[in-house]
Amino acid sequence: MSRYFLELSYKGTAYSGFQIQANAGSVQQEIEKAFAVFFRKEVLMTGASRTDTGVHARQNYFHFDFEDRMEVEVVYRLNAILPGDISIQGIYLVPEDAHCRFDAESREYRYYIYNRKDPFLADRAYFYPYPLDWEHLAAAAEKLKEFSDFTSFSKRNTQVKHFRCSIFESHWVREAGQSYYRIRANRFLRGMVRGLTGTMLLVGRGHISAEQFVQILEGKDASKVNFNVPAKGLFLERVRYPEHYGLGV
Repeated sequence: MSRYFLELSYKGTAYSGFQIQANAGSVQQEIEKAFAVFFRKEVLMTGASRTDTGVHARQNYFHFDFEDRMEVEVVYRLNAILPGDISIQGIYLVPEDAHCRFDAESREYRYYIYNRKDPFLADRAYFYPYPLDWEHLAAAAEKLKEFSDFTSFSKRNTQVKHFRCSIFESHWVREAGQSYYRIRANRFLRGMVRGLTGTMLLVGRGHISAEQFVQILEGKDASKVNFNVPAKGLFLERVRYPEHYGLGV
């Protein structure tokens, strides 16, 4: 048996998340179904990063074990079976002990907002037509790198052993018509990026101060966090692995 990494991108609007689940459509379900149709046997997938209902990904990964050699044309043929909102970008032979979840060195998310009505952005960004103090937003994003415990920004009912995350990059990118928050870390908690984004937007509007934002970080109380930004603005942008895995960039 050989181990492969499958790189894919998807628009999450129609799915109840990345990982397979009972009584709900998922990205994993569609990938496994396409493999079953093409290879006429079950191929089980292990996912790199869970994404919630409605969240998109420009890059995510599965790993799977397969006894036969994966030929180049397999990607084309599987994409012909998959729905239009899921695309396989590549299938890569990796070391036999490689694990797409545990071996990831970092993950990058972006949350997109726009301030002028635009029908072409409506299903993949958050319409937020309010004036923002970009200096305060930038300061709040930079402050996050000083912290490692993000208990406040994790939704409850999560099965994690700890709430520590190492944030490598955190900043806002301001562009004409559309802007985004970019964050890269070794791991993320359930609801963390949306919680950070929603709460920083309150700082940007002056609803809470920079000092109150720090107090929320230190207080470990999720009830003070604004998780109420829609999933459609959130993209898993990139998952990074050791260079010797030879994956696509």
